Amino acid sequence: MPGVSTSIRASKDGQYIMATGIYKPRVKCFDVNNLSMKFERCLDSEVVTFEILSEDYTKIVFLQCDRYVEFHVGHGRHYRLRVPHFGRDMTYHRPSCDLVVVGASSEVYRLNLELGQFLAPYVTKANEINCCSVNEEHGLLVFGSESGHVEAWDPRTKSKQGVLDCALHCSDANYRNSTMPSITALKFNGALQMGVGTSSGHVLLYDIRSSKPLLVKDHMNEIPIKKIEFHKQMNYVYSMDANVVKIWDKNTGKQYTNIESSVDFNDLCVIPNTGLCMMAVEDQKMQVYYVPSLGPAPKWCAFLDNLTEEMESSASQTVYDDYKFVTKQELETLGLDHLLGTNLLRAYMHGYFVDVRLYKRAKSIADPFAFEEYKKRKIREKIEQERPSRLKVDDNLPKVNRELASRLLENGDKPKKKQTGNLLKDDRFKALFENPDFEVDKGAEEYRLLNPVLSRLDKSKPKPEAEVERMEDDAEEKDSDAEFYDTSGESSDDDRTWVKEVKKQHKIIRNKKQRDNDEEDDDTRKEKVYEFSNAPKTVNIKRVMQVSKKSLGERLNKEGSTVVSGTGGNREMKFVMRGKKHISDNQKKMKKHYEERKQLVRRTGFLKKKNRS
Repeated sequence: MPGVSTSIRASKDGQYIMATGIYKPRVKCFDVNNLSMKFERCLDSEVVTFEILSEDYTKIVFLQCDRYVEFHVGHGRHYRLRVPHFGRDMTYHRPSCDLVVVGASSEVYRLNLELGQFLAPYVTKANEINCCSVNEEHGLLVFGSESGHVEAWDPRTKSKQGVLDCALHCSDANYRNSTMPSITALKFNGALQMGVGTSSGHVLLYDIRSSKPLLVKDHMNEIPIKKIEFHKQMNYVYSMDANVVKIWDKNTGKQYTNIESSVDFNDLCVIPNTGLCMMAVEDQKMQVYYVPSLGPAPKWCAFLDNLTEEMESSASQTVYDDYKFVTKQELETLGLDHLLGTNLLRAYMHGYFVDVRLYKRAKSIADPFAFEEYKKRKIREKIEQERPSRLKVDDNLPKVNRELASRLLENGDKPKKKQTGNLLKDDRFKALFENPDFEVDKGAEEYRLLNPVLSRLDKSKPKPEAEVERMEDDAEEKDSDAEFYDTSGESSDDDRTWVKEVKKQHKIIRNKKQRDNDEEDDDTRKEKVYEFSNAPKTVNIKRVMQVSKKSLGERLNKEGSTVVSGTGGNREMKFVMRGKKHISDNQKKMKKHYEERKQLVRRTGFLKKKNRS
């Protein structure tokens, strides 16, 4: 619909579905065999409700909001007439061909479609009538009044047969409104059972032979019930208000399921003998729901059964409710890295899913005092809340990630073409500025390697003296390789700047690790006692100076590096760094060759001794 849909019906032969909506007021007819729209007609005023008089779409009557009743046939509008008062509901009594219209009056208007004239109205005791219904088996007419009563009339004798005081059984002493609840929905189920909906959100099931309800169901919303339908095969009741459609057992009142939506419901239509239901809502698209457990799909959409069968056969556990996601580093810290490749770990993206019970057990073993620290932190926070400091500085910044919060506030103050939401006020990111576990650690290797460009934002801030001295030392220790890759003077592109920053951070981290390893080696070297044959050899300083004077190409050729030329004149150098841990393949082959040669060469010392003699 262009705006909203107000009511929806299905024809008795099950071949057509008709719906009305606004704006402009219109009616649409859908052919289920072709799964397409058969026709669309615009109307003069909004439709309150409508009834399909024939088995198909050829005879329809509309009750409009301007007191007009409009009849349509296959080719278009047939006739239009007016009723004395504004109508609220309408029903058709087939045995007598009477069209019954109720509204803002105590009279029930009867329009006989066989004679084409109005008959004497029924005069009720109600001031206003909200809804009406007819029993298809014995033809009893019931009317729901504004005062909370249901009156039953027999069309054969044209007299009132009884009155039900429904408001007496659903009224509550704590009900917010001073007036009694009114009747807003009526529906028969068979010859003897009747469902009544009230404006207080109650649904009452009656046996028409008794004045007391069999069951009272409360929607707990305190909003009027708009529609009641019965599922005869499964003994379920559909009750709808503006917020929810509840499906429940008519014998026990036990809830089966709920259907909710982000927009309000206006009307409900249940396809008989199936699990399909359709709703007219306050939106452009009408909603259709299929519940396989309530019945099969209609013949014109039998493919829904195939879809549900495929979903059941291919059902797989994609959400791990009882599993914890951990990275490889967390596995190493917990001591669970030996479980890699087993069924206890399920690889996913850049980490693994592990059973939450195993995770908690390993966490308690790896950090046994974590709970004690958590208790102390909570106690400290509670004490700080009860005893706040006397001097407070209101800077509107959180305690956690203050620098990030200040940066977000600064960016929010700057005018932009597209304004983004404030993360400080967003509930989804609330824990980022409250939970200390989300504190950004700038000293971590991951932060320094993944965010090297952020260092340019800190250039405007004064740097500490220790950092300045460290940068000067790094500048003095630059070797020929660093000068070779240093192209800051040649180009100022963002890519080159980013690469230089990344290399710089790598070098700082590598030097720090090397210093830590050297300190550990010094500690172990002090305690270790060497034998004379196994004493560490000193490095010849003169030899080191000679090597450092050679060019980069000579050193790469000597170390057995290879230069590969690629497409477009690009060249790629492959070499292995010297050291005890890194030994090239050529060196390994030569060492193996020398050992084999020593075993094969014969000794000649005894020959020299004989010649001397």
